[in-house]
Amino acid sequence: MSMDFNFFMNDVVRQARDEISASGYKQLKTPEEVEEAFAQKGTTLVMINSVCGCAGGIARPAAAHALHYDKRPDQLVTVFAGQDKEATEKARSYFTGYPPSSPSFALLKDGQIITMIERHEIEGHDPMAVVQKLQNTFEEHCAEV
Repeated sequence: MSMDFNFFMNDVVRQARDEISASGYKQLKTPEEVEEAFAQKGTTLVMINSVCGCAGGIARPAAAHALHYDKRPDQLVTVFAGQDKEATEKARSYFTGYPPSSPSFALLKDGQIITMIERHEIEGHDPMAVVQKLQNTFEEHCAEV
C-alpha cells in the first residue's frame, strides 16, 4: 500500500514541477542555487510551490497567467516546500518579516524582499484574483518587457 502511495506522490510532485517549469520558472533545488539566483541584480519572483490543492488549483495557474503582462520580473524561480527542504529554508531566510507559507510568492529586488503574496491571500481565492495581485506587484516594482 505505501509503495503505491509513494508512486502516486512522486507523480504528483513531478507534475507540479513540470507545470511550473513549463511556465518559465527555474527550479532551485539546493541552497547554493538559491544564493546564486538571489544574488542577481533586478527583480526576482519566487514561487514557493507545494503539493496542496491550492497550489495546483490556484497558485501555479496564477503564476503562469500573471506573466501575460507588460511588466514582469527579471527572473522567475521556484522552490518546492516539502521536497527541496534546504533550498526552501534558504529562500525563506530572505523573507524577513514573513512567516513560512506555501504556496506563496515573494518578490525580491537585488536580493532583498519587497513583498509577499502569502498562502492566506491564495487559498480560497479565485485564480484571477491572485493573477491581479501579482500583476499589481509587477506594475509597481518591475520594468516593461
